[in-house]
Amino acid sequence: MLTNEETRVPVYSGGEQPTNARDVDKTTLLAQLNLNWTEKQLPQKNRTKHVHGLHPYLGKYVPQLVEIFLRKYFEPGQTVLDPFVGSGTTLVQANELGIHSVGYDISAFNVLLCKVKTTDYDVRQAELEAKEVLEKTQNANRPANGQLSLWAQPVNHIEIPQVDSVYLQEWYAPQALHELLTYRQLIEQGDYQYKDLLKVILTRSARSARLTTHFDLDFPKRPQREPYWCYKHSRTCQPTEEALKFLARYTTDTIHRIKAFMQVRTDAHVTICHADSRVAEIHHADGIITSPPYVGLIDYHDQHAYAYHLLNLNDNSHREIGPASSGSSERAKRQYQEDMAQVFRNVSQQMAGGSPIIVVAGDRHDLYPEIACMSGLEEEAVLRRHVNRRTGRRAGEFYESIFIWRTL
Repeated sequence: MLTNEETRVPVYSGGEQPTNARDVDKTTLLAQLNLNWTEKQLPQKNRTKHVHGLHPYLGKYVPQLVEIFLRKYFEPGQTVLDPFVGSGTTLVQANELGIHSVGYDISAFNVLLCKVKTTDYDVRQAELEAKEVLEKTQNANRPANGQLSLWAQPVNHIEIPQVDSVYLQEWYAPQALHELLTYRQLIEQGDYQYKDLLKVILTRSARSARLTTHFDLDFPKRPQREPYWCYKHSRTCQPTEEALKFLARYTTDTIHRIKAFMQVRTDAHVTICHADSRVAEIHHADGIITSPPYVGLIDYHDQHAYAYHLLNLNDNSHREIGPASSGSSERAKRQYQEDMAQVFRNVSQQMAGGSPIIVVAGDRHDLYPEIACMSGLEEEAVLRRHVNRRTGRRAGEFYESIFIWRTL
């Protein structure tokens, strides 16, 4: 067993090239890992390869990091578990390597997104369905005598129900909302094999079509209804009033991404459970790789509010661990530790002694050593990596830790 000093691997200065995941195997030493990619070394197109970029999701870790630890601690045919599956990064990367996976999440949207990312598609059929719904939506929303058809009236034999969501009425221009609801109605009425895929195209488009500024898609605070100075484009921009252009753009992009994933997808099993990992009945697994929610940082349900309102998904936000709405007071931090420990105690029960548990977290409050102790897990190593890209709310230097624990 390594000593505490030996486990805290120093941050690399950048003089060495970052680790290539393909070079990692069980014999690779932790001290040999350089996990500090720059934007140039790991550009966005590589971080969001194939289905990883199927829908924006804040707070996810990069697939290259996951792949490194899958290669070091797991073998094809084994099972990795993620109790905070989020957008499914662990599941997708495990499948690429022929490793079975199980994921849990209390968010209905997260579960939907993970299923869509990992489905074994008949790509030709998926493409036909996506293009058909898009074309029907476009035809149904063609102007009649220069104007859109009246709200809540039949449009080309498509009856759009009266919307009763205050959120949808506030955050979308009438034309954009009409186009989104038309698309949703076509999904519901049609006999489509890949309805969940179509729903993700819809929600991704809805995210972009909101009445918000172009530079604040992550956490818009109020609808933007007037022209504004756009810091992203350095000019005055208008709020978005339509959704069709996004539906068209993301239809093309989605099909491209699932085609790319199907070229590397394996027959490894993927199991996704809509459940609370604190109390869920857990499947057997050979170890864990996960990136839990950080205390007081993100309200995970709220970041996809448009999806919950459009798809009428069950909202379990009151069961989130460490939501931003609860803050980061001493009381909130203690509750976070108790909740996290409950998760790790529960999920580790189905694992053999010595099973690896890899947890990636920005532990600025130094909560995780106590979480490991409360969970009855043994710390093997702690690596610290520099995350030197600015995304979401991040505006300065940011470091995250990779905790490597073992079950007893």
